Amino acid sequence: MNAVTDQQKQAFREEVSAWLRANKPADPGFLLPQSFMEVGSEQQLDFLREWQYKVWSAGYLGMAWPEAYGGRGMDPVFQAIADQEMRRQAVPICFNVIGLGWAGPLINDIGSEADKARYLKGILTGEDIWCQGFSEPDHGSDLGNAQTRAVRDGDDYVINGTKIWTTMGNFAKYMILLARTNPQAERKYDGLSFFLSPMDVPGIDARPIRKLTGEYGFTETFFTDARIPADCLMGQEGEGWKIAMKTLQYERGAEAGAAGGLAFVRIVIDDMIDQLRDVRRDDAPVLDDPVVRDQLVQLVMEEKAITLGDRRANIGALSNDYPFSLQLSNKLRFTENTRRMRQFAINLQGADGALYVGDEEARQGGFWQRAYLNSFSATIGGGTSQVQANIIAEHILGLPK
Repeated sequence: MNAVTDQQKQAFREEVSAWLRANKPADPGFLLPQSFMEVGSEQQLDFLREWQYKVWSAGYLGMAWPEAYGGRGMDPVFQAIADQEMRRQAVPICFNVIGLGWAGPLINDIGSEADKARYLKGILTGEDIWCQGFSEPDHGSDLGNAQTRAVRDGDDYVINGTKIWTTMGNFAKYMILLARTNPQAERKYDGLSFFLSPMDVPGIDARPIRKLTGEYGFTETFFTDARIPADCLMGQEGEGWKIAMKTLQYERGAEAGAAGGLAFVRIVIDDMIDQLRDVRRDDAPVLDDPVVRDQLVQLVMEEKAITLGDRRANIGALSNDYPFSLQLSNKLRFTENTRRMRQFAINLQGADGALYVGDEEARQGGFWQRAYLNSFSATIGGGTSQVQANIIAEHILGLPK
């Protein structure tokens, strides 16, 4: 593939920008999710599905995926540009994130041709929603100890157990499922297998969970003698842990291959400054307070470091000291910075920070309060911040367990 020139990049950026300006949907008149983890109603789902289909139809989603399966087979740099423009123009999210960012890249990478033909295009169009069946209620972050059972019975596997935090599980057509096929395995990890499981079979019940914000998005999913076809198995029995770890590399941003699109409403420091300039404390703008300004500069530095770190990660000569350190730490750095920045925005509001969505006096309609509470889901999903810190310590710094 020939190198993409700066002129080609600029021409494409202008093309995408013009399309987004012409096609950005109007305010629908109801609350839209700030991320794919808050899609809780059919109304929201229909709106976002229509938008994702429109983006894909225009050619700006899955651009680097094979043409045979709904992509465009182009250099990934074009998808990166399209994503940057979507962020810049604050268009709605592309909601099918587990498919676009985790299941799809995995299937593209290690799936069979039959898997690719069956699943990939439906992920891009938004027709086929995917969810994740990894975490379980009784095992917290101990994913290797998953106890949901998958027992081979002829041409089927019979599944029994419970999964938790299955985002959009009540809307999903498919689940990436980690289940135990060999409870007698000497190493617990060797007893796990990985499935591309349908969700529309008898015995699967996904029950929505109401969150602190009053919104939905997560579900708890119960399997009771649910029969799924044996060809849903990815790889071989006992390879589930290896495949799950590869999937988590995509989820944590350490592997390329995602289809693109916005997974969440991106809020940066400049947004916070613009929206809170008129907040006053003791008859003076709060942003003029020297202590506040010092705290603000710290957040600005962190945000800039994350942005530059992402660029540095793609330059081998600047990342050889600790290979993959930036990719593996990206999830922890980004989600914790996001949480702190949103909390800071609430603190600046003083007593108004206690107001929420629905309160007439809430600033920006309670946007920052809702954003702060929703930020915790990202610090948990894909491995908690504590687990991420352990990964960095053990796999990058070489510290003992």
